[in-house]
Amino acid sequence: MTVVKEDARAESIARRALASWGLGHAELNLLKYRENAVFKVSVNGVCNSVLRIHRPSYHDREALQSEVLWMQALNNAGISAPRVRPTLNGDPVTEITDTDSTYLCDLIDWIAGVPLDSIDEETDTDSAKLVEAYQVLGGIAGRVHNQSSAWVPPANFKRHSWNAEGLIGDHPVWGDFRMLTVLTSQQLDLLASARRKLRAELDELGENPLYYGLIHADMLTDNILVDGHTFSLIDFDDCGYGWHLFEFATPLFFYLGEPIFDDLRSAFVAGYRQQRDMPDEHLSHLDAFFLARGFTYLGWLHTRKETGTAKALTADVVTAVLALAEDYLQA
Repeated sequence: MTVVKEDARAESIARRALASWGLGHAELNLLKYRENAVFKVSVNGVCNSVLRIHRPSYHDREALQSEVLWMQALNNAGISAPRVRPTLNGDPVTEITDTDSTYLCDLIDWIAGVPLDSIDEETDTDSAKLVEAYQVLGGIAGRVHNQSSAWVPPANFKRHSWNAEGLIGDHPVWGDFRMLTVLTSQQLDLLASARRKLRAELDELGENPLYYGLIHADMLTDNILVDGHTFSLIDFDDCGYGWHLFEFATPLFFYLGEPIFDDLRSAFVAGYRQQRDMPDEHLSHLDAFFLARGFTYLGWLHTRKETGTAKALTADVVTAVLALAEDYLQA
């Protein structure tokens, strides 16, 4: 279920899934259809929940149940995150079989607020608002890492890893950049050289629990909802084990080369350090994680090549990652 023309099919699956919560006659409105299909659910004109239809093959039931457990633990620690509603049978997810695929679906409480990325649109007129938001975002990242460092998941906890293999190994989480057909042989050679150097740096860093653990892994501004002074972290679809600096690289990546980048980086780091230590010595590896993030985006562009988002972003992302690779090799 990866193309927009299947919206009607997604709504049919959503309608069947809602019966698991006794909401078969609720009103459905599609919010987004990218990685997953996400619907706003309203009863008697009042929206109070969101239904997610997860794409097949990315997560199994155990991984989704683990996602729910971590979101619950974050809420218990005072970090606003989605709360999943159990089905009438008390399960966190329900399964819907349609033709040749089985879809895992869950229902989460509606979270009030507007996406933080709406502030991005005001950047030209009030960049100070965006810088302030990034300091808050850094603080949220620090609190999340404090919680995950102290939390002991149950024995059956299962999430994928954004480790060296998951980022740039032979079978990366988001796909192999080498399969992206728009890359020339010369560009592939450049990226291969940068990948070898990056792998050596990641291996040398190791997975020290001071700087590596359970992370959100997609802390983009559109995954933060702002309601007054309350910031809520949403979309844990990619959460897993990885370096804390990967968390830094994600919200900053698409500002690389922009005039505001240094201010946003400083703000994010300052906010983070208000909550958790990040020594300069370790922070000096951040450029490596910008490149690692870039490799994941190249992989995503290949595996999601049929989507409008991939088609719109491919040229710009390829240009950005090639520049990162060149700079990284010359450093």
